[in-house]
Amino acid sequence: MPPLRAIHLLQSKEGSRLHGPERDRWRRWGPYLSERQWGTVREDYSEYGTAWDYFPHDHARSRMYRWGEDGIAGFGNDPLDWCVSLALWNGRDPIIKERLFGLTNEQGNHGEDVKELYFYLDGTPTHSYMKMLYKYPHDAYPYQQLIDENRARGPEQPEYEVLDTGVFDDDRYFDVCVEYAKHTPDEIAMRVTIENRANQAATLHVLPQFWARNRWAWSSKWGKPSLTLEQDAEEGARVLAHHPSHGTMIVTASADAPIEWLFCENDTNVRRIFGIEGTGPFKDGFNDYLVEGDEEAIRRDRGTRTAAHARLELAPHARSVMYLRWRAASNAVDAPLDLEALFARRHAEADEFYATLQHDIDDADARLVQRQALAGMLWTKQYYQFDVTRWHDGDPGQPVPPRERRHGRNADWRHMCNGDIVSMPDKWEYPWYASWDLAFHAVAFATIDPEFAKNQLLLLVKERYMHPNGQLPAYEWAFGDANPPVHAWATWRVFELDREMTGIGDHAFLEVMFHKLLLNFAWWVNRKDADDHNIFQGGFLGLDNIGIFDRSQPLPTGGRIDQADGTAWMASYALDLMQIGLELAMSNERYVEIAVKFFEHFLYIAEAVSCGEGCNTGLWDGSDEFFYDVLRTPDGKRVPLRIRSIVGLIPLFAVHVLEERVYGDLPGLRERLVWFLDHRPNLARLVSRWTEPGKGKTTLLSLLRGHRMKALLRRALDQAEFLSDYGVRALSRVHCDQPYIFDHDGVNLCIRYLPAESDSRVFGGNSNWRGPIWMPVNYLLIESLYEFHRYYGDEFRVEHPTGSGNTLSLSEIADDLSRRITTLFLKDKDGKRPVMAAYPKLQADARSQDLILFHEYFHGDSGRGVGASHQTGWSGLVALLLQPRLMKLSHVGPEAPVMAVRLHEDVVVAAK
Repeated sequence: MPPLRAIHLLQSKEGSRLHGPERDRWRRWGPYLSERQWGTVREDYSEYGTAWDYFPHDHARSRMYRWGEDGIAGFGNDPLDWCVSLALWNGRDPIIKERLFGLTNEQGNHGEDVKELYFYLDGTPTHSYMKMLYKYPHDAYPYQQLIDENRARGPEQPEYEVLDTGVFDDDRYFDVCVEYAKHTPDEIAMRVTIENRANQAATLHVLPQFWARNRWAWSSKWGKPSLTLEQDAEEGARVLAHHPSHGTMIVTASADAPIEWLFCENDTNVRRIFGIEGTGPFKDGFNDYLVEGDEEAIRRDRGTRTAAHARLELAPHARSVMYLRWRAASNAVDAPLDLEALFARRHAEADEFYATLQHDIDDADARLVQRQALAGMLWTKQYYQFDVTRWHDGDPGQPVPPRERRHGRNADWRHMCNGDIVSMPDKWEYPWYASWDLAFHAVAFATIDPEFAKNQLLLLVKERYMHPNGQLPAYEWAFGDANPPVHAWATWRVFELDREMTGIGDHAFLEVMFHKLLLNFAWWVNRKDADDHNIFQGGFLGLDNIGIFDRSQPLPTGGRIDQADGTAWMASYALDLMQIGLELAMSNERYVEIAVKFFEHFLYIAEAVSCGEGCNTGLWDGSDEFFYDVLRTPDGKRVPLRIRSIVGLIPLFAVHVLEERVYGDLPGLRERLVWFLDHRPNLARLVSRWTEPGKGKTTLLSLLRGHRMKALLRRALDQAEFLSDYGVRALSRVHCDQPYIFDHDGVNLCIRYLPAESDSRVFGGNSNWRGPIWMPVNYLLIESLYEFHRYYGDEFRVEHPTGSGNTLSLSEIADDLSRRITTLFLKDKDGKRPVMAAYPKLQADARSQDLILFHEYFHGDSGRGVGASHQTGWSGLVALLLQPRLMKLSHVGPEAPVMAVRLHEDVVVAAK
C-alpha cells in the first residue's frame, strides 16, 4: 500500500487528472515553448557553426524558425502546432516585447545571460493551472545600454544587470502576471493581470498571441493552417483556427478595453532579413504596425498568426485583466464559461495538491520555496525537435546548407531525431537538454509526477537519442561530449520515489532502463578506459572550469588525464546497476548473475583507484590524503594535478549498503561473495570493511575505508577549504591564497579560488566552476552520507565542522549540509534570501520579497545566485532537500521480502 499522504495526493483533483484515464489528454497542452529559439545550434545553418551570429536576437522578430518557437510565458500543444504567448509594448521601446532579451556568449562579460525580470510562481503537473510574473518597465528597454556596458567590462568585474540601469527606479514598471487554466484538456484560458506599480499613469499595449508553427515552408507534406476572423451572434468577434492535423479551434478574447484583432503570416520578412522582395504580411507585422504605424504590415481578417490587441490606460497602482480563450470547435457549450471562477477553482486545486504533498513541512517559507522550485521545473518543459540528418542535408525547396557542416558539429550523430517534451536546464540560457542535467531533473520531478520523470529517463535511451555505439547524447552543442554517467542512479531514485507514491515498484520501467544502460556502461568501459586498467578518463564531465586544462580537448602537454571523478562516477555506475539488477532478481533470479558482474566490476575499479604510492594506476595521494587527477605524459610519467576540487570528493558518491533482509535469499549471491573473499583477498582489503557487518546486519561497498572517508570529510567539512555556510564549494578555499600553478614549457597555468564568476574564458564565457556551490554535487554528497550512516550507525562520529571539536554522526552531518544549502533560498533573520543578494530592490519590496530565482550556481562565500538565473532543473533538487523523509528512503521498498539467510555470518566465516 502507498503511504496515506500518497493516497490523498492521488485522490486530489489534480492527482485524479494526473493518474486518471485521460492523463495523456490533460498533458497535451503545456508551457512547451522555448524562451529562446534564436542563437541555438538547431537554428544555425552557418558554414562553421556560429550559432549566435547566424540567428541573432535582432532577426528573431522577423524570421521564422525551423525547429521550434519562442515567446514570453509561452504555451502550446505537443508538438507546437498551435502556440500562445504574450507580447507587450510600452509605447517607448524600439520593438515590441515578444521574447526575453539577453546577451550572447560574446556580448556578456561572463557569457550568455538573460537580462529580464521574470519568475515562475506556480504550476500543476498536468498544467491545469500555471502562473508566472514578468516585470516590464514604463521607459524604453535599455537594450543597447546592457550590450555596451557588459561588453566593456572584463571577466573580473560583476555583470551589469537590468536593475542597474535604473529603468525600474521609483517602481516605474508593470507587474504582468500570466496564468493558464484548463477547463477541459482542450479548452484553455489565459489570464493576463497587469498592475501599474508607479505613482504615475501609464499606457500599455497588451497582445496575447495565437499562431501556427511554420512547417509548411519546410515540407510540402504539411498543410498550411489558417486563422480567420468571424462574427458570432453570441460570442462576437472570434477567430477560427483550422489545422489540417487537428481540426478547428475557436479563439476569443476579452479585456477592460476594446479588442483589436491583428493578423499576419508566420513567415520570414525576406525584405528585411535577406534584402529580396516578398509578399507580406510577415512575422514582424504586429511590431511594424504598432511601432512604425505601418497599416500594410498586418491584415484584419486572416493569417497564420493573430494577436488580440488591447491598449490599456492605467492610473497609478491600477490593475487591469485580459483573457484569451481557446477551445475545440467540436466542444459542446452548454453555458457561458465563468473564467474568473475557473481560475479560482484551478488555483484552489493546486493548493489542495501541494498541501497534501507538503504535509510534513511545517515552515511556511519552506513550503513556498519548494512550490516555486517545482513551478520552475514545470515551466521549463519544452517541445524539443531536432532531426540532425535533415539539419545536415537541408530541406526540400530550401537553400542547401554548406558542405562543411556535414563534417562539423555533430557529424557522427546523424541518427538523432528528437521530437518530444523535454525538461530543459533553463529555457533561455540552456534551451536544450543536457543528459546529466536531465537525470537530476527526473529525480526532482518524481516527487510530483513520477510518470513524467520515468519518461524523461526513457527518452535518453531510445534509439532516436542514444548513439548506436551506446553513448548517451550530451547536449546539442556537442552530442558526443561525455556527461557524468548518473542515469542508473537517477533510474533507481525515480523508481524509489514512484514506489513511495504508488506502493508499487515499476519493474517494467526498471528492466527497460537496465538493459539500455548495459549498452551505455559498455560504451564507457570500451571508450573511456585507455589502458583497460579500470581507470577512466571521461573528458569534460560537466566540470569545464575546475582544472587548468580543458579535459575534452587534446592536452598541450600531450598524453591524457586519468580522472578521479570519471573513475568514481564509473564505480558509482557499477554499484547502481548492481542494485537495479538485484531488485530485478527479486522476481527473476536470472538477474543475479549480471548483478554480481557489476559487483565484481566495482571491486576492480576500487582496486585500481585506491592503491597508494608505487601503484601505476592509483589516484589517491597518501601525503595529501586526497584524490587527484593524474596527468599521464607521452614519456610515461605520472604527474598528480594537486588541485583540491570537487573532483577529489566525488569518490564519496560510490557507496552502497547491501542489506541481509533484502538480498540474503537471492540464489547465488552469497556464494559469489564467499568466492571473492576466498580468491580475491586483495580486492576485499581495498573495500571498506566489507567483511564486518554494520548497523542492522548490512554490508558496505565503498571506494573508501573508514580512514580515507574521514580524510576526505576532514577537508570537505573544513570552513577554510570546502565548507561554506551554504554548502560545499566546488574548489577549496585554500587556493585563494595558494593558487595551483602548473609549469608547461615555461608557461604557468594557474587556478585559484574564485567564489562566483570565473575570470577565465578558456572554457567559454559562462564558466563558473572556480569556487561556487553547486546543488547536484551537494545533493549527492548528502545522499551518500545518509547511505554511509546506514552501515556505520550513530556510533561512528566525525568532527564537524573540522577543527570545532564537535562530533556528529554521518546522518547528522548530512542533515546540517542539507540545512546549509536550503538556507540559500529561505529568509534569514533579517527577512533576506541569500540567493537573491543581487536583487536588493526586490528584497526591499514587500510585494517582491517572496519572488525566488533558482540559479545555476551559488557564491561560495555569500550564497548569491550565480550563472543562469532560472536553472531550476538541477537546483530544483532543493524540493527534496526540504523533505528529508524523501532523502532518507531506505532503498528497501514495500515489496521487499524478509530474508531468512544470514548473509553476513556466511561471509565472515568464509573470511576467517
